[in-house]
Amino acid sequence: MAKRTVNTNLITEKLAELSGAASCELDDDLIGALKEGLRIEESPVGRQILEQILENAKISRDTRLASCQDTGFAVVFLEIGQDVCLEGPVLPDAVNEGVRQGYEKNYLRKSIVDDPAITRKNTRDNTPAVIYTDIVPGDKVKIILTAKGGGSENMSAVAMLKPADGIEGVRKFVVDTVKKAGGNPCPPIIVGVGVGGTFEKCALLAKKALLRPLGSHHPDERYAKLERELLVEINATGIGPQGLGGRVTALSVMVETFPCHIASLPAAVNLNCHASRHKEAII
Repeated sequence: MAKRTVNTNLITEKLAELSGAASCELDDDLIGALKEGLRIEESPVGRQILEQILENAKISRDTRLASCQDTGFAVVFLEIGQDVCLEGPVLPDAVNEGVRQGYEKNYLRKSIVDDPAITRKNTRDNTPAVIYTDIVPGDKVKIILTAKGGGSENMSAVAMLKPADGIEGVRKFVVDTVKKAGGNPCPPIIVGVGVGGTFEKCALLAKKALLRPLGSHHPDERYAKLERELLVEINATGIGPQGLGGRVTALSVMVETFPCHIASLPAAVNLNCHASRHKEAII
């Protein structure tokens, strides 16, 4: 098959657009889940919070102002077709330039510090982004940007369970993580779960799970059943919207899996707040 040339400046342009859209235009599946949460929520305070979240989302879309002051760490997933030949600025530079332009143009808060533990000086442009690349069939480049807020990210966790812990061990770990988080990740939350792989792979699976459409299920019915059961169990905790009590603590639980070593059972939980922000484009 003939190779297709893609200039990385196009990736910069798309990421600049996606950065603004992610913070100002919450996806329709998320809005639908919030409306369903409002329908079933019994707590008066919880209902009021959900009404305010929905109103805030509408104002954000209408005014092009960020739906949350924490406009997140830019995490970029690139699926690059093996028949694509990239030209122009080196890929990481092109990605970071797109994030830089998008955050400046849309007046989004810059939240990234250059050194994690000592100087912690703000980079002032929300770069560098975290970048993941996959080589896939075809001649297209798919770009997925997720703006990951610090509050929900801080409540995430990884556990190296014993194989004997099995599915019940995974279930307990997920629910315990959500209980420990309480109101800190700004519920109602979306819960991404990774099971299998290695220490770092299961964390990546959990983050990728958050990119799925809300209400979608794992193709293996055993794990789809786990997703449904976890959602029920998490919503029975009573944490509720913003941690102030109610039935709607989570909008969705999504599990991703990967083979693992015979001696291991890694599991990870990555949480998203109610402003679950991600956008994608194909070049």
